[in-house]
Amino acid sequence: MDVGTPGESPDELFKTGRFEKADEGYARILERAPNDPRANAQRGYIALLSNRFADAERFLMKAVDLAPADAFSKQQLADCYVRQDQLTRAAPLLRAAGLEGYARQYESVTGTPNEVHGPQRTRIPFTTLNPGPTIEAAVNGVESGTFGLDTGAPLALTTETAKKAGLRAVSTSKGRNPQETFTIYHGIVDSLRMGDMELRNVPAVWHNAEMPHALGVGQPEGVIGTTVFYHFLATMDFANQALILRRKTAAQRQAFRVEAKRAGAERLPLWLADTHMPHTLGSVNGYGPGLVGLDTGVEGAIQVGTDEQTAELAGVRLDYGRPVTFAGADETYPFVAPVVSLGRAVSRNAYGVAVRRSGLDDRLGFETIGNFSQEFFKALAATFDYVEMDLYITGGGQQ
Repeated sequence: MDVGTPGESPDELFKTGRFEKADEGYARILERAPNDPRANAQRGYIALLSNRFADAERFLMKAVDLAPADAFSKQQLADCYVRQDQLTRAAPLLRAAGLEGYARQYESVTGTPNEVHGPQRTRIPFTTLNPGPTIEAAVNGVESGTFGLDTGAPLALTTETAKKAGLRAVSTSKGRNPQETFTIYHGIVDSLRMGDMELRNVPAVWHNAEMPHALGVGQPEGVIGTTVFYHFLATMDFANQALILRRKTAAQRQAFRVEAKRAGAERLPLWLADTHMPHTLGSVNGYGPGLVGLDTGVEGAIQVGTDEQTAELAGVRLDYGRPVTFAGADETYPFVAPVVSLGRAVSRNAYGVAVRRSGLDDRLGFETIGNFSQEFFKALAATFDYVEMDLYITGGGQQ
């Protein structure tokens, strides 16, 4: 495919995160060849990244029809339905893509999936900030416990928490981290209560793998992640140490926009990939703006993570004499970036780590220049609007 910006194919535009230009290029291909499987698949994927569900469904359905062996497009079409809580429509696609555990899980939901109960808004104080933010929450009415907040995760529980809550595994799958391979159990949480807000009939997973926690402190009951957050207008207010959940009504979103304007918030684009991984635009030492992940579940003092090639392009000097272990990877090297930024939100002399090569980009199909973790946001508040697909950043550290 060589249609697009002169000298650049839509595939190259997509790979480097220029989604709008890439979409225009794929659209021109479809004008000539409406049954081109890849162009349909890519237009559907691009639409899904921005939660444009009607377009995503139209193009991905055609892509799957044209290329029945395209498991990736089946997964994206399934995610299009999952994000809209149409779980029974997602199940056969996931089964066809080889994800039987999730297919059976979604088929087991009775009642309205992810049904929101409670007030228009609730504020839940953080119980800790380090090594990552936590709140008190309750599963199935059991006495509340500590849960981590992780934008790079779904709703995941420890096996002990699942047992206390009386959860029943309807299916299993295999998970792995750099240390081990483990069994993931799939089930449905009847009730997840966070402050005055309750979410009912929530798909969840649990396993025995260790969750992030401070040394000398027991691990949390679980983590609450993006698959929960995108059912709300969610604010992670690190500066004031609270999670704020608002209903996604037009009135609540308008009220928030008024508050955000008064507070001088900056609005950045927001994309959602890989079912639960938010992305926006950021820069590392002046290199960018480019696509960056927003995984707040990275623990410790790390503000930004990247790979060796990006560090070199950004002019960041890696300390090869002091390799560190990060996420189980031995070939990881620390650095201090003179400046990293998300829009006007800036951190100077930011500690980071670089891996030899990021495998996540291969799974996503596009390149990122790094990941910004919870340490970057310590003086900020970040609000995720998954209706308009905007990220609002408010607070100190801006210039």
